[in-house]
Amino acid sequence: MQQFAILCYHAESVVCAWSKEEDDAVMAKLSVVQDKLVKAGKLGPVARLMPTTTATTLRKDRTPALVVDGPFAETKEQLLGFYILNCDSLEDALSIARELGEANPGGSYEIRPVAYINTATVPGLAAAT
Repeated sequence: MQQFAILCYHAESVVCAWSKEEDDAVMAKLSVVQDKLVKAGKLGPVARLMPTTTATTLRKDRTPALVVDGPFAETKEQLLGFYILNCDSLEDALSIARELGEANPGGSYEIRPVAYINTATVPGLAAAT
């Protein structure tokens, strides 16, 4: 079993323009997928991030480090959240990303193997072996 992170990207201008009803509908569809993953023992932490307007970046390319408002980079799509999953393979993680993609219109998912996760800081989360 390998842990994978699925990073969720979308145009923030699109997602932030959804009405409460539209947002609730997308979250309900994602919840169906998440419930299935919980039952399969594959779902770890899931986080939805606040908009990039709430971000603060610590730039360490100088001394002293510089603190700036906003995200690290200007991009067309922003990191809006992530999943940590226990998967049998990359194909398994891709299959889950496809299912999440069907529930959430637009955007993209980046799948990355997790090199390290400190499970001691997350009650109830066991590291994959």
